[in-house]
Amino acid sequence: MNLKFLETFVWVARLKSFRLTADKLFTTQASISSRIAVLEGELGVKLFLRDSRGVSLTPEGLKVLEYAEQMLDTMQALKQSIETRSSKVGRVRIGVMDTVIHTWLSPLVAQMTDLYPRVEIELVADTSLNLCDQLQKGFLDLILQTDLVRQESVRSLDLASHPLGWIVASNSIYNRDYQGLADLAQERIITYSKNSRPHQDILALMQAQGVLAPRLNCVNSVSAITRLLRDGFGIGALPPVLVAEELARGELTLLDIEQRPPNLQVVVSWRVGVEWVEEIVTLCQQVLEAYAQKVGENYIVLS
Repeated sequence: MNLKFLETFVWVARLKSFRLTADKLFTTQASISSRIAVLEGELGVKLFLRDSRGVSLTPEGLKVLEYAEQMLDTMQALKQSIETRSSKVGRVRIGVMDTVIHTWLSPLVAQMTDLYPRVEIELVADTSLNLCDQLQKGFLDLILQTDLVRQESVRSLDLASHPLGWIVASNSIYNRDYQGLADLAQERIITYSKNSRPHQDILALMQAQGVLAPRLNCVNSVSAITRLLRDGFGIGALPPVLVAEELARGELTLLDIEQRPPNLQVVVSWRVGVEWVEEIVTLCQQVLEAYAQKVGENYIVLS
C-alpha cells in the first residue's frame, strides 16, 4: 500500500475537499482523485461521499482514517528517530580490553558508524585495570572490560562471560594427559597480564588445589599469547573463542581437564551524564546477542 496515497486520503478527510488537498500537496485535483480511486480499489470499499456540500467520509472511510493516521504517525516517528541519530555530531571515547577486540568489537563499530555517521569514535585498547582508571578520571566515556566499577558517577552492567580452558599446540609436548591441576601447574602456563581478573582467578584456583607457586607467564596481548601457544611455548589459560579457528583446524587442542578457571566476565561501564552514551550501551547488548547466537554457548554466555 502506497503511503503517499494514505497521506492524500488523510488530507482529503481533514480538509473535506479534493481541491484544497491538491493545493496542500502541490499537485492537481485529477491526481488526488486518481490516488483515492486506487486506494478504494485496493481496500475494496468506498471511502468518500460527494454531494453539493462537499466531501464526507463513509462509515468504512472513518475506520480506515483511524488506521491511516496511526500508520503515518508511526512513519513520522521512525523518520525522526533516524534523523536524530544520523544528525548526532561529536566524539565518543571507548576503551576496550583485548578480548573484545578479538571477538565482537568490529560489528559494534560497524553498527555505530551506520547509526552515527557524523560521530567520531575514539578507541583505546588497554588492560581492564587501566581502562577502569581512565574511566574514573574522565578520560574515557565507556569501557568494555572485566570488572564492575563502583563510583557514584559511573554505571556498570554485566553483559556476558567467556568460558576459559587449558589450550596447547596439538603437536607440542604439552598435549598429553594430566592427573589434575597440580600436575598441570608443573608446566609453563600463559595467561593474561599480572593482577588482571583471569590472573587472580587462576592463582586462587591453583592455591585451592594446594599449588602455591604455579609457573605463570603473564602476557597483556591476546595476539602474543596465541602466537606463543602455536609455537608450543606452554599451556594457555584463555577463552577458546579467541582461538576458535586454530581449534577447528586442529592446530591447537583444548585439554580435557575438568577443573577450569572461572569464566572471563565482560562488563560495560560508562560515565553518567555523557550525551547518548546509554544508546551505545543498548547497542552493545544487541550486537553481543547477535554474536552469541553466531558462536554458541560454548564460547560465550549472556548474562
